[in-house]
Amino acid sequence: MPNIELLEKSLPVAPIRIAALAGCQELAQEVDKKLVKFRKELVAKKQPGSIPQGYSEDSFLVECECVRFGTGEGKGYIKESVRGTDLFIMVDVTNYSQTYTVCGHENHMSPDNHYQDLKRIISAATGKAHRINVIMPFLYEGRQHRRTKRESLDCALALKELSDMGVSNFITFDAHDPRVQNSIPLNGFDNFFPTYQFLKALVKSVPDFKLDNDHLMIISPDEGAMSRAVYFSNILGVDMGMFYKRRDYSTIVNGKNPIVAHEFLGDSVEGKDVVIIDDMISSGESMLDVAKQIKERKANRVFICTTYGLFTDGLDKFDDYYNKGWLDKVITTNLNYRLPELLTKPYYVEANMSKYLASIIDIINHDVSVEKVRSSNEKIMELMKKVNRR
Repeated sequence: MPNIELLEKSLPVAPIRIAALAGCQELAQEVDKKLVKFRKELVAKKQPGSIPQGYSEDSFLVECECVRFGTGEGKGYIKESVRGTDLFIMVDVTNYSQTYTVCGHENHMSPDNHYQDLKRIISAATGKAHRINVIMPFLYEGRQHRRTKRESLDCALALKELSDMGVSNFITFDAHDPRVQNSIPLNGFDNFFPTYQFLKALVKSVPDFKLDNDHLMIISPDEGAMSRAVYFSNILGVDMGMFYKRRDYSTIVNGKNPIVAHEFLGDSVEGKDVVIIDDMISSGESMLDVAKQIKERKANRVFICTTYGLFTDGLDKFDDYYNKGWLDKVITTNLNYRLPELLTKPYYVEANMSKYLASIIDIINHDVSVEKVRSSNEKIMELMKKVNRR
């Protein structure tokens, strides 16, 4: 169990309870199983008299739902007591597979709908739970993280609103811009990265994958992903390159200046495996263009690693690029809703985050430093040793 020595010396702030909103229940069930296992392992090492009541349970999940009236209006309902608990509310704002009915018409849930349901469950728990924590892997409106001219500042506004409702801690992964936490300076805001899980998934799915400078290179697809790529390349001791987007600032399409070309900066990728790292695949156009250019520069294999696979324009282009040999693997986490057909694709690999998330919940519940779970340096070093020995 991770961090067992640290947890043995501390007490939880209150009994854990996990409330998973519709669309996030599958992930919550996986996390719950891991957490139950962690706690039972820790209890086995402790004296029975030193175990707080409610510390080890067969499940930490509580039932909750957001029911709808015929008009589409809703209300949040927690079906069992959460009084005095350390409540973790899990929500996936990207799960558009969920639906609700408005006057007989079926609507798909948008991020706005999920956000409203989150507020309903918080409202149902406020004044009862000892502490409320929100686990929102894909940060609501995280892409609208800064304001230019006359624009709304949606992400900061949402965080401030939830803070005012009584949320103490926010847990997210690979925030598009973590500086949005400046809007809630008196609250906890923890931003985690799936670096180790990406590498573990790659090593498991690619038997001859080599983690050294002669065989591997890390690529940032744009300026925004530079920090991720720099960390990856530094921890692995390999070279890094980047693309930058050349845009047509005389034209606006769908609210953005269209990309004219991707220009590459870096050493030769010829004969090397390449890992392209970013926070998300939205439509995938930019990522696919980068993958194609890397292949044209005679790279060996191209692996795409992103925390969130949204695939807003479907999978047809990814299928086409895979069939043409322009990409080899696409690795995303299980932190957000994924198209069922994606899971069947020969190029798709899942980086499972349930164990990591369970460890984060356990650490926060004990109110100790999260740095040991945030930093994956030691795990990555161990993984590199195993790869080099095989």
